[in-house]
Amino acid sequence: MASVKFWCLRAPSESCNRSHPHFGKPMKKAVAVFLTASISMMLLVSTNGWAAGLESLEAFVKTVKSGRAEFTQTVTAPPRDGQPARAKTSTGTFEFQRPGKFKFDYRKPFAQSIVADGKTLSLYDADLNQVTTRAQAQALGSTPAALIAAAPDLRALQADFTLEGAPERDGLQWVKATPKSKDGQLQSVQIGFQGEALASLEILDSFGQRSVLKFSKVEVNPTLPASTFEFKAPVGADVLKQ
Repeated sequence: MASVKFWCLRAPSESCNRSHPHFGKPMKKAVAVFLTASISMMLLVSTNGWAAGLESLEAFVKTVKSGRAEFTQTVTAPPRDGQPARAKTSTGTFEFQRPGKFKFDYRKPFAQSIVADGKTLSLYDADLNQVTTRAQAQALGSTPAALIAAAPDLRALQADFTLEGAPERDGLQWVKATPKSKDGQLQSVQIGFQGEALASLEILDSFGQRSVLKFSKVEVNPTLPASTFEFKAPVGADVLKQ
Protein backbone atom coordinates (compact mmCIF):
# COMPACT_ATOMS: atom_id res chain seq x y z
CA MET A 1 0.00 0.00 0.00
CA ALA A 2 1.31 3.44 -0.85
CA SER A 3 2.33 5.54 2.11
CA VAL A 4 0.03 8.39 3.09
CA LYS A 5 1.48 11.68 4.28
CA PHE A 6 -0.40 13.80 6.79
CA TRP A 7 -0.10 17.52 7.42
CA CYS A 8 0.38 18.26 11.11
CA LEU A 9 1.25 21.13 13.41
CA ARG A 10 4.97 21.19 14.19
CA ALA A 11 7.84 23.40 15.18
CA PRO A 12 10.35 24.31 12.45
CA SER A 13 12.88 21.77 13.76
CA GLU A 14 10.46 18.91 14.02
CA SER A 15 9.65 16.44 11.29
CA CYS A 16 6.07 15.83 10.24
CA ASN A 17 5.05 12.18 10.31
CA ARG A 18 2.43 9.93 11.74
CA SER A 19 4.60 8.98 14.73
CA HIS A 20 4.91 12.57 15.88
CA PRO A 21 3.43 12.93 19.38
CA HIS A 22 1.20 15.83 18.24
CA PHE A 23 -0.59 13.50 15.85
CA GLY A 24 -2.65 11.52 18.30
CA LYS A 25 -6.37 10.99 18.77
CA PRO A 26 -7.08 14.70 19.40
CA MET A 27 -5.39 15.63 16.12
CA LYS A 28 -7.23 12.94 14.17
CA LYS A 29 -10.49 14.11 15.70
CA ALA A 30 -9.72 17.72 14.75
CA VAL A 31 -8.97 16.67 11.16
CA ALA A 32 -12.21 14.68 11.00
CA VAL A 33 -14.20 17.62 12.35
CA PHE A 34 -12.51 19.96 9.87
CA LEU A 35 -13.25 17.66 6.91
CA THR A 36 -16.86 17.17 8.01
CA ALA A 37 -17.36 20.91 8.38
CA SER A 38 -15.75 21.56 4.98
CA ILE A 39 -17.93 19.00 3.22
CA SER A 40 -21.05 20.34 4.96
CA MET A 41 -20.15 23.88 3.89
CA MET A 42 -19.66 22.80 0.28
CA LEU A 43 -23.01 21.02 0.29
CA LEU A 44 -24.67 24.06 1.85
CA VAL A 45 -23.19 26.40 -0.75
CA SER A 46 -24.24 24.01 -3.53
CA THR A 47 -27.78 23.68 -2.14
CA ASN A 48 -28.12 27.44 -1.69
CA GLY A 49 -26.91 27.98 -5.26
CA TRP A 50 -29.45 25.53 -6.61
CA ALA A 51 -32.24 27.02 -4.49
CA ALA A 52 -31.38 30.50 -5.76
CA GLY A 53 -32.54 29.54 -9.24
CA LEU A 54 -35.98 28.47 -8.03
CA GLU A 55 -36.25 31.60 -5.90
CA SER A 56 -35.35 33.75 -8.91
CA LEU A 57 -37.98 32.00 -11.05
CA GLU A 58 -40.64 32.47 -8.38
CA ALA A 59 -39.74 36.16 -7.99
CA PHE A 60 -39.72 36.61 -11.77
CA VAL A 61 -43.17 35.10 -12.22
CA LYS A 62 -44.57 36.97 -9.23
CA THR A 63 -43.13 40.45 -9.75
CA VAL A 64 -42.21 40.83 -13.43
CA LYS A 65 -45.46 41.44 -15.28
CA SER A 66 -43.97 42.78 -18.51
CA GLY A 67 -40.58 42.95 -20.16
CA ARG A 68 -38.60 44.03 -23.17
CA ALA A 69 -35.17 42.86 -24.35
CA GLU A 70 -32.91 42.18 -27.28
CA PHE A 71 -31.83 38.60 -27.90
CA THR A 72 -29.30 36.51 -29.73
CA GLN A 73 -30.35 32.95 -30.53
CA THR A 74 -27.95 30.19 -31.49
CA VAL A 75 -29.44 26.94 -32.76
CA THR A 76 -27.15 23.91 -32.95
CA ALA A 77 -28.33 20.78 -34.72
CA PRO A 78 -26.89 17.41 -33.65
CA PRO A 79 -24.05 16.10 -35.83
CA ARG A 80 -25.01 13.71 -38.61
CA ASP A 81 -23.12 11.27 -40.83
CA GLY A 82 -19.83 12.13 -39.17
CA GLN A 83 -20.23 15.83 -39.91
CA PRO A 84 -19.64 18.35 -37.11
CA ALA A 85 -22.62 20.07 -35.53
CA ARG A 86 -23.63 23.26 -37.34
CA ALA A 87 -24.84 26.38 -35.57
CA LYS A 88 -27.07 29.16 -36.88
CA THR A 89 -27.36 32.51 -35.16
CA SER A 90 -30.21 35.02 -35.34
CA THR A 91 -30.99 38.26 -33.52
CA GLY A 92 -34.08 40.26 -32.70
CA THR A 93 -36.24 41.74 -29.97
CA PHE A 94 -38.57 40.19 -27.42
CA GLU A 95 -41.49 41.70 -25.52
CA PHE A 96 -44.03 40.12 -23.18
CA GLN A 97 -46.90 40.95 -20.90
CA ARG A 98 -48.19 38.44 -18.40
CA PRO A 99 -50.31 36.46 -18.70
CA GLY A 100 -50.08 35.10 -22.20
CA LYS A 101 -48.95 37.94 -24.45
CA PHE A 102 -45.55 38.02 -26.15
CA LYS A 103 -43.76 38.91 -29.35
CA PHE A 104 -40.52 37.58 -30.81
CA ASP A 105 -39.42 39.82 -33.67
CA TYR A 106 -36.53 38.23 -35.57
CA ARG A 107 -34.56 40.71 -37.67
CA LYS A 108 -31.36 38.95 -38.83
CA PRO A 109 -30.59 36.97 -40.87
CA PHE A 110 -34.29 36.53 -41.82
CA ALA A 111 -37.33 38.57 -40.85
CA GLN A 112 -39.86 36.58 -38.87
CA SER A 113 -42.41 37.38 -36.16
CA ILE A 114 -44.08 35.22 -33.53
CA VAL A 115 -46.94 37.03 -31.82
CA ALA A 116 -49.31 35.81 -29.09
CA ASP A 117 -52.22 38.08 -28.20
CA GLY A 118 -53.70 35.88 -25.47
CA LYS A 119 -56.01 33.96 -27.80
CA THR A 120 -54.15 33.37 -31.07
CA LEU A 121 -50.54 32.53 -31.86
CA SER A 122 -49.37 33.91 -35.22
CA LEU A 123 -46.15 33.12 -37.05
CA TYR A 124 -45.18 35.37 -39.95
CA ASP A 125 -42.38 34.48 -42.36
CA ALA A 126 -41.49 37.55 -44.44
CA ASP A 127 -39.54 35.63 -47.09
CA LEU A 128 -42.47 33.32 -47.78
CA ASN A 129 -45.01 36.09 -47.14
CA GLN A 130 -46.90 33.49 -45.17
CA VAL A 131 -48.80 33.59 -41.87
CA THR A 132 -49.57 30.51 -39.80
CA THR A 133 -52.10 30.83 -36.97
CA ARG A 134 -53.40 28.48 -34.32
CA ALA A 135 -55.28 28.65 -31.04
CA GLN A 136 -52.85 29.82 -28.37
CA ALA A 137 -54.21 27.49 -25.69
CA GLN A 138 -53.25 24.49 -27.83
CA ALA A 139 -49.78 25.76 -28.59
CA LEU A 140 -48.27 27.01 -25.35
CA GLY A 141 -48.80 24.41 -22.63
CA SER A 142 -45.30 22.94 -22.29
CA THR A 143 -43.21 25.45 -24.19
CA PRO A 144 -40.45 27.94 -23.29
CA ALA A 145 -42.94 30.76 -23.92
CA ALA A 146 -45.13 29.38 -21.13
CA LEU A 147 -42.20 29.62 -18.74
CA ILE A 148 -41.55 33.25 -19.61
CA ALA A 149 -44.89 34.85 -20.31
CA ALA A 150 -47.91 32.58 -20.09
CA ALA A 151 -48.08 31.36 -16.51
CA PRO A 152 -49.58 33.71 -13.90
CA ASP A 153 -47.77 32.03 -11.00
CA LEU A 154 -45.36 29.24 -10.07
CA ARG A 155 -48.16 26.80 -9.29
CA ALA A 156 -49.44 27.11 -12.85
CA LEU A 157 -45.97 26.29 -14.17
CA GLN A 158 -45.71 23.26 -11.91
CA ALA A 159 -48.86 21.85 -13.50
CA ASP A 160 -46.98 21.46 -16.79
CA PHE A 161 -43.33 21.25 -15.72
CA THR A 162 -41.14 19.54 -13.18
CA LEU A 163 -38.97 22.35 -11.82
CA GLU A 164 -35.61 21.83 -10.13
CA GLY A 165 -32.73 24.07 -9.20
CA ALA A 166 -29.49 23.73 -11.15
CA PRO A 167 -25.92 24.77 -10.23
CA GLU A 168 -24.89 28.39 -10.72
CA ARG A 169 -22.73 29.02 -13.79
CA ASP A 170 -21.72 31.95 -15.96
CA GLY A 171 -22.68 34.23 -13.08
CA LEU A 172 -26.35 33.19 -13.37
CA GLN A 173 -28.85 31.27 -11.24
CA TRP A 174 -30.48 28.40 -13.14
CA VAL A 175 -33.67 26.38 -13.11
CA LYS A 176 -34.26 23.25 -15.13
CA ALA A 177 -37.82 22.73 -16.39
CA THR A 178 -38.85 19.33 -17.76
CA PRO A 179 -42.30 18.97 -19.38
CA LYS A 180 -44.56 16.49 -17.64
CA SER A 181 -46.21 15.66 -20.94
CA LYS A 182 -44.16 13.27 -23.07
CA ASP A 183 -46.14 14.04 -26.22
CA GLY A 184 -44.42 17.32 -27.12
CA GLN A 185 -41.17 18.01 -28.93
CA LEU A 186 -39.53 19.70 -25.95
CA GLN A 187 -37.10 17.69 -23.83
CA SER A 188 -36.01 20.31 -21.31
CA VAL A 189 -35.43 24.03 -20.77
CA GLN A 190 -32.87 25.68 -18.53
CA ILE A 191 -33.64 29.26 -17.52
CA GLY A 192 -30.85 31.54 -16.36
CA PHE A 193 -31.51 34.56 -14.15
CA GLN A 194 -29.40 37.46 -13.02
CA GLY A 195 -31.28 38.30 -9.86
CA GLU A 196 -34.90 38.60 -10.94
CA ALA A 197 -34.00 39.51 -14.54
CA LEU A 198 -34.26 36.90 -17.29
CA ALA A 199 -30.82 36.42 -18.84
CA SER A 200 -30.78 33.17 -20.84
CA LEU A 201 -32.79 30.20 -22.11
CA GLU A 202 -31.23 26.89 -23.10
CA ILE A 203 -33.71 24.66 -24.95
CA LEU A 204 -33.18 21.01 -25.84
CA ASP A 205 -35.78 19.39 -28.09
CA SER A 206 -36.55 15.72 -28.58
CA PHE A 207 -34.48 15.64 -31.79
CA GLY A 208 -31.31 16.69 -29.96
CA GLN A 209 -31.35 20.23 -31.32
CA ARG A 210 -30.13 22.84 -28.84
CA SER A 211 -31.24 26.48 -28.88
CA VAL A 212 -29.60 29.09 -26.67
CA LEU A 213 -31.16 32.54 -26.28
CA LYS A 214 -29.18 35.24 -24.51
CA PHE A 215 -31.02 38.40 -23.53
CA SER A 216 -29.52 41.88 -23.27
CA LYS A 217 -30.77 45.42 -22.61
CA VAL A 218 -33.47 43.90 -20.43
CA GLU A 219 -36.24 46.25 -19.26
CA VAL A 220 -38.37 45.06 -16.36
CA ASN A 221 -42.05 46.06 -16.14
CA PRO A 222 -42.09 48.62 -18.96
CA THR A 223 -45.44 50.03 -20.06
CA LEU A 224 -46.28 48.30 -23.34
CA PRO A 225 -49.12 49.56 -25.56
CA ALA A 226 -51.84 47.07 -26.43
CA SER A 227 -50.88 47.38 -30.09
CA THR A 228 -47.57 45.62 -29.32
CA PHE A 229 -49.33 42.26 -29.38
CA GLU A 230 -51.84 42.93 -32.14
CA PHE A 231 -51.02 41.10 -35.33
CA LYS A 232 -52.47 41.86 -38.75
CA ALA A 233 -51.50 39.76 -41.73
CA PRO A 234 -49.71 41.83 -44.40
CA VAL A 235 -51.64 42.46 -47.58
CA GLY A 236 -51.23 39.56 -49.99
CA ALA A 237 -49.84 37.15 -47.42
CA ASP A 238 -51.04 33.54 -47.44
CA VAL A 239 -52.80 32.72 -44.16
CA LEU A 240 -52.81 29.12 -42.94
CA LYS A 241 -54.90 28.10 -39.94
CA GLN A 242 -53.96 25.02 -37.93
